[in-house]
Amino acid sequence: MLWSLIKILIFVAVVAALTLGFGALMETGGGLRLSIADMEFTLGPLQMVIAAVLLLLLVWLLIKLTGLLVAILRFLNGDETAMSRYFDRNRERKGYEALADGLLALASGEGRQAMSKAAKAERYLARPELTNLISAQAAEMSGDNKKAEEVYKRLLADDRTRFVGVRGILKQKLAEGDTDTALKLAEKAFALKPKHEEMQDTLLQLQAEHQDWSGARKTLGAKLRHGALPRDVHKRRDAVLALSEARDILMEGNTIEAREAAIEANRMSPDLVPAAVMAARSYIEQDKPRYATRVIKKAWGVTPHPDLAAAFAEIAPDETAEERIKRFAVLVKTHPDHSETKMLQAELMIAAEDFPGARKALGDLYNTEPTARSMTIMAAIERGEGADDALVRGLLTRALTVSRGPQWVCENCQTIHPVWGPVCENCGSFDTLSWKVPASGEIAMPASTEMLPLIVGTIEDKSEDEAAEDAELVAEDAPEDAVLIAEEEEKV
Repeated sequence: MLWSLIKILIFVAVVAALTLGFGALMETGGGLRLSIADMEFTLGPLQMVIAAVLLLLLVWLLIKLTGLLVAILRFLNGDETAMSRYFDRNRERKGYEALADGLLALASGEGRQAMSKAAKAERYLARPELTNLISAQAAEMSGDNKKAEEVYKRLLADDRTRFVGVRGILKQKLAEGDTDTALKLAEKAFALKPKHEEMQDTLLQLQAEHQDWSGARKTLGAKLRHGALPRDVHKRRDAVLALSEARDILMEGNTIEAREAAIEANRMSPDLVPAAVMAARSYIEQDKPRYATRVIKKAWGVTPHPDLAAAFAEIAPDETAEERIKRFAVLVKTHPDHSETKMLQAELMIAAEDFPGARKALGDLYNTEPTARSMTIMAAIERGEGADDALVRGLLTRALTVSRGPQWVCENCQTIHPVWGPVCENCGSFDTLSWKVPASGEIAMPASTEMLPLIVGTIEDKSEDEAAEDAELVAEDAPEDAVLIAEEEEKV
């Protein structure tokens, strides 16, 4: 309100001042006389002011016209001028509109329209680093992989877009299954952007698939340095890679380096069962049973596993069944209620022909957690105690239908593996195998399992001497412990 009043007062003052000025000029005597040829002009004071204003206006107009003429000449010559900037802004506006339409078409899944808009944007903008990327993605969406590869190759020419081009071609090679070329491209992309987390994972995956354990360990170290991997996860995966490297060295016949690598892998991740087993066996070969025992005890304290028991049995292969029971007590007392411990203890008792002790050690595990192994152990116990063949057959029949128990299962695709490996054989994932009961633990049978007892029952009755002989064979063939079973399977 106050500001409006001030503006009104200023306007009135200006008008009053102009009025007084013009009045003073009109009252002033004299004037200006101009002679042009035979013509003479006489101007009063007010006319002089008006003439001066018109003269200034004419000069300003001439200057502008001269500037316009110069601008036209420069525009025609190709120099940057106001006119060229106007046309450039107009082209730029149209180009960015086409670029925005291309992005919207790409987000909507309209590949062909996105390619058309990207081509239009390129004509207006001449910015290949922007339009080529849309063209490549639109070509991939449309299924024109050849066009997409051509565009990605054009991106390689610019330092700003080289990584994008390499990454795009890499994805195409992975889709085609050309992992050899993909590995080389991943190495180039990693060299361009070592902090790129996706490229780190891709390179690590490809190196693991190609069994380049040394290169994979370097990539894993880069992930740790750049903060893309927690330290505990790095130690675990580095141990997996070190163990895999030790296996390859062992296959090449260099046992000394393999031992050192296995021991190093176990040091980095004591709970990694394959590393503990390999380290323990390397100590056994060096005649260091105390070190082997310590390694197995530490790993068993984390997770009881039959492979650990197998390696523990190899420390003293010539001991008697009673001596083995006493020596295995250090493992049994660590996790006495674990199912693996119960089955191990029962197998040790069976080897010593202490069938009541084996029954006590196994408990009701074959009912609470029935697996093929626990049912087989229970069948051996019943046979050893002289049970009817029908009961033994029933237990063995049930062993065909229950879960096989814990196995090496891929966390990513749930594929079951007979032995541990650093990479899943099905999906190629790295360090995803864990020892657990598969989600689909039951065995699919082609017919009803109710028919199995009838099928088993059709076997001809044997004589008493043959039955006694079979019972003796069962007792003799019963596994001394879970480790020996795993060892035999590994040899097979």
